[in-house]
Amino acid sequence: MQENTEGITSEAKFTQRFDRAFLPLLGLPLILFILLPLAALLMKVPYQDIFKSIQDQQVRQAIQLSLVTSLFSVLVTILFGTPVAYLLARSRRRTVTLIDTIIDLPTILPPAVAGVALLIAFGRRGMFGAWLADIGITLPFTQAAVIMAQTFVASPFYVKAAAIGFSGIRTELLEASALDGASRWQTFWHVTIPLARRSILSGAVMTWARALGEFGATIIFAGNFPGRTQTMPLAIYVGFEIDLSTALLLSFILICFSFLTLIAVKFVLHRNRD
Repeated sequence: MQENTEGITSEAKFTQRFDRAFLPLLGLPLILFILLPLAALLMKVPYQDIFKSIQDQQVRQAIQLSLVTSLFSVLVTILFGTPVAYLLARSRRRTVTLIDTIIDLPTILPPAVAGVALLIAFGRRGMFGAWLADIGITLPFTQAAVIMAQTFVASPFYVKAAAIGFSGIRTELLEASALDGASRWQTFWHVTIPLARRSILSGAVMTWARALGEFGATIIFAGNFPGRTQTMPLAIYVGFEIDLSTALLLSFILICFSFLTLIAVKFVLHRNRD
């Protein structure tokens, strides 16, 4: 019995040493591969010219447009994505699997494909765009197109996160609310939403960050017009060819936004576990 215990102890010590020494060493190349390019970029940012660059009209317009359109994308996603997330979490119909697959598609589609799809559907000669043009609505190469492109590629992040939050709510709590006389809407608003609020918040933040960095679908469906459809990623693309310092500055801003977004999401999820 003692020999068996000593064997288990030795195995546990070996496992601890393996976890502490070998695994970090094995994962170091990937960590460095991600970290080094970002560090190199941050070292090249002309920090002394930040305030001067921000005063540039085109840079200010790109930042403002990115913030406004990404915010609208999040609001649209929350409004129409919350019912979808609740359906995925609570429904047991076979069609839910198909809906779930459709929601996942934008996350694996190349952004350029998303842009082409939007253009074919809502372009002036598209399947629905021609009909919209007849009633005076033009979507391509407008700020509405920017919001549509961002929503298309970013909305799955919110839907999946909210669905996880909704699925974690115990059915007994919803039934207790119904027994107390609450309507379905009251139960959803006063019970379901508060219980899933952290998942909803983390999904909304991730959606905002993804929308803020969207490039491929936007440039195809909305174009790259300064002051009208040029977001920060599109301005980086132009700046890389014309003014590298502007591209570096906007890249720095997007890195900061992305980093703060991840910190916020991890903080919310950590509190949720506690």
